[in-house]
Amino acid sequence: MAGPDLVKTVVYMINNLLQQEKYKAALAVVKGFRNGAVYGAKIRAPHALVMTFLFRSGSLKDKLRAIVKATYQHSRNLAYFVFTYKGLQALQERIQGKSLQSQSFFAACLGGWLVFGENDNINSQINMYLLSRILFALSRLAVEKGIVPQPKRDPFPLFATLVWGIVLWLFEYHPHTLQPSLQSSMNYLYHDSNVWHDVSDFLVYNKPRTVAPK
Repeated sequence: MAGPDLVKTVVYMINNLLQQEKYKAALAVVKGFRNGAVYGAKIRAPHALVMTFLFRSGSLKDKLRAIVKATYQHSRNLAYFVFTYKGLQALQERIQGKSLQSQSFFAACLGGWLVFGENDNINSQINMYLLSRILFALSRLAVEKGIVPQPKRDPFPLFATLVWGIVLWLFEYHPHTLQPSLQSSMNYLYHDSNVWHDVSDFLVYNKPRTVAPK
């Protein structure tokens, strides 16, 4: 049985290679690419599915194509970024002989410029998602380092107040400044709820169902 034996030999050789310490940095870059692709698909696919069927018009084929396209782009970009980031980080550490904080920052900056620098819907969502997280993290870090005094009261209620006040003001009076997906969500919540014709589009459907002409 040459087939099974060959498979066992190949698997043994691969496992042996994976245990080699001298290849660890390069292999970590490869696995990072794999993890980026898988995570990007897991994150984007359900989001694209829900948003497409809620807010996008068109045929089922067009909707499925849009879901696949968005999932592929998110998965690809995240895989490319992780590969670039980990590769540059390993290269700097090898050249400088030690690990430095600046290496992570430089590698991520270059990776962000190369992969997420194009201004499209997917990259815009990812970058804005990260922006909200780093603002929170930098605020906590500023308190930890003593740059900002420890608040006497929990600032979260004030934060929530300003976030919702600003976003609804922008939506009502400057909607073009908001991302299209956020505009669609807010239209559904705040403007579509102002219109109805009978009980069908008051409780059952958001908008009246169109009847195909005979």
